Amino acid sequence: MSIACVFPGQGSQSVGMLSALGASEPVVKATFAEASGVLGYDLWALCQEGPAELLGSTERTQPAMLTAGVAVWRAWLAHGGARPAALAGHSLGEFTALVCGGALGFTDAVALVQFRGRAMQEAMPAGQGAMAAILGLEDADVEAACREARAGEVVEAVNYNSPGQLVIAGHAGAVARAIDACKARGAKRALLLPVSVPAHSSLLAGAGAKLAVRLALVPVAPPSIPVYGIGLGRHALPEQIRADLVRQLSSPVRWSDTIADLLRHGATRLLECGPGKVLTALNRRIERNKAIAMQAIEDPDSLAAALGLQGE
Repeated sequence: MSIACVFPGQGSQSVGMLSALGASEPVVKATFAEASGVLGYDLWALCQEGPAELLGSTERTQPAMLTAGVAVWRAWLAHGGARPAALAGHSLGEFTALVCGGALGFTDAVALVQFRGRAMQEAMPAGQGAMAAILGLEDADVEAACREARAGEVVEAVNYNSPGQLVIAGHAGAVARAIDACKARGAKRALLLPVSVPAHSSLLAGAGAKLAVRLALVPVAPPSIPVYGIGLGRHALPEQIRADLVRQLSSPVRWSDTIADLLRHGATRLLECGPGKVLTALNRRIERNKAIAMQAIEDPDSLAAALGLQGE
């Protein structure tokens, strides 16, 4: 069985995440302590105690989710979990995949995503940007609704998460108009998300330029495990990795394409490493072949179940 591990991004965080795994696996709290040393505050305490508003601030969410994904990965390996044939991550999760694949050092990545989150928050004043989830429309219909709603502003499809599930982002007014246009086209649901940073839209090009300067100072190595980008194919050379990480900040996440890449290259089992089961749900919508095993690891029971299936 060929395993691919995938790592979630922002949106999967919650107060109390990984609490049970942290209680049973020393490597989890050790990983958070390592990140805390970089950040200058107790990241484990923030994740366990909140408040949710602080955990949900982009510059804190990103280190938290990166650290959570690496902690689960380390717990998997500590119990003899098989080395996967490939790795991938959704948005921020791509940094986690690159850490686990050996392309980025963990502490370097913690500082890097904290900087990335701050640059994203500074890219647009609070309240001027927005994101919305659109369910039940074809991609082309959502794209047409965005074009219709622009009126001189920016609104774009930014997350191609699975068939019939897209996220749009841009100026708040344009996003509101696009929601109405999607509803008029028959969307089952079209709702604002509780974020004001228009992630993966062209409005974040300035944040990408800041990230490029910072990335030039960070050591990057060719991955020792193949890492597939979010619709950009397989990562290889360090300079390509840096360019892709800059590009993805203001380019759409094409998660359906990423999963197709993993399956095309032989993955028969997808393991989600990190809090929540968001990616596992998306993956089941993307690939309905029941022969492809899909699991999420976030607590002792799910870790034990995943380890127990290794010989099957």
